[in-house]
Amino acid sequence: MRKKELDTKEKILQSALELMSEKGYISATTREIAEKAGFREITLFRHFGSKERLFEEILRRYSFLPKLRELIPLLDSYSYRDALLEVGLRYFETLKLRKHIIRIMLSEISLHPEKLRRVYDAFITEMIRTLAGYLRRLQKKGRLRNFNPESGARGFLGMVFSYFLVEEVVKDRDVSKRETKRVIDGFVDLFINGTERRDNR
Repeated sequence: MRKKELDTKEKILQSALELMSEKGYISATTREIAEKAGFREITLFRHFGSKERLFEEILRRYSFLPKLRELIPLLDSYSYRDALLEVGLRYFETLKLRKHIIRIMLSEISLHPEKLRRVYDAFITEMIRTLAGYLRRLQKKGRLRNFNPESGARGFLGMVFSYFLVEEVVKDRDVSKRETKRVIDGFVDLFINGTERRDNR
């Protein structure tokens, strides 16, 4: 892809992220997004095809999923505990960074599930599958006991997301890094106690 095309796509994605963070997926129109990026609406459709595909690209680009994919190959050099702590802290950090759009999306998915659920389901499934791959690898090495890696990944990510949701969204707090590390450290201890083989302790 030529540099000009890449620059155009990047500008549209940035505009979409900003507008959806302010107004939500439903209210941010493709015309507004294109105009904010400095293009006509037809340019947006030429590059992304639809608003749904544009949103999918935003999730692929700006969510925790690409960060997790980059992190997974590096985790082999970490202890199990440090690997989980790194995943948990980076996940929370990404959620915090995207707090405004997450707040709006959570309200929109209950009002317009038909427009957003398919995209969310695919994204969440892929994130769980990615972390589950790491857990499955440790099981094959005999480090972890026998359990469903997808359920384990869902449980660990779910603990972090629930913490973010209650503290940052419901209570509207700005949780400090120190507190975040202390709480996620506790999640990691719980998770290790439930997944690690006893003869590895």
